[in-house]
Amino acid sequence: MSEKLRIPEGASLLLYDGVCGLCNRFVRFVLKRDRKDRFLFAPLQGPFASEALARHGKDPRDLDTVYLIVDPGGPHEEALARGRAVRRILSGLGGAWRVAGGLLGVLPGPLLDAAYRLVARHRYRWFGKHERCPIPGAGERRKFIGL
Repeated sequence: MSEKLRIPEGASLLLYDGVCGLCNRFVRFVLKRDRKDRFLFAPLQGPFASEALARHGKDPRDLDTVYLIVDPGGPHEEALARGRAVRRILSGLGGAWRVAGGLLGVLPGPLLDAAYRLVARHRYRWFGKHERCPIPGAGERRKFIGL
């Protein structure tokens, strides 16, 4: 990785559309519930996300997808997209959210991704769009890469 980062062992990296209102709400949702610091965040519009996705043959210009990079920079690095990423994130939050992630796992992957794509296609109209990536507060900034 071009940036010399110390990513805590066991942490995953959530890559999101930084100007999307829904995506930013989801990031705030995860931040509030991530009591074990399992997640770091980076906007898809930044160079860090571009480099991470290139390693997996993914197009960082595809802003209609949330990605979760598991074991970033490690030997078992993996890029999960759309429904699989959301399931893993919810499960990683623990408690009732782990159950919600498990329930999403019951749905066939293609059906879950079709629902994800439907929301993604309309997200700016339904949830708004920022002019630029919102900057997190001082207490949360340590969990963001490339802002």
